[in-house]
Amino acid sequence: MADEKPGKSQGAATPGSEGPALETIRKLVALMEEHGLVEVEVEQENLAVRLRKGGAETPVVQAAVPVAPAARAAAPAAASLPTINSPMVGTFYVSSSPEADAYVKVGDHVTDESVVCVIEAMKVFNEIRSETSGTIEKILVKNAAPVEFGQPLFVIRPD
Repeated sequence: MADEKPGKSQGAATPGSEGPALETIRKLVALMEEHGLVEVEVEQENLAVRLRKGGAETPVVQAAVPVAPAARAAAPAAASLPTINSPMVGTFYVSSSPEADAYVKVGDHVTDESVVCVIEAMKVFNEIRSETSGTIEKILVKNAAPVEFGQPLFVIRPD
């Protein structure tokens, strides 16, 4: 304790001294309350955070994991073909229900308006369209797997 400066107590957080991670969490909690959200997940440069409201209407930090920039997965090269990327964070599904056929399979031709999958985010199923005409060359994500914003989902060979 010889290095302690007068007037400062070690271990006690003072407003503004929490650091950028805690400040980000505080802002996310405020956004959740403002918009009535029950869950939010965000990934920034070196921090991934998922917040979920508990039963007492108090947001609870479920996971806050530092992510090193080098640890992020690079998009597969697949002979320099373009990819169809996830426009959001959520859960990837190949069909509208477990009993339904997959929207697309490898080798299928799609147009720029073809639905290729759905991504569930906060109990809402969002149809994802190809936005490119071509042939599906590879499906990069397994059914019911979590996906991140911008993550490649399909490799497509444009027309």
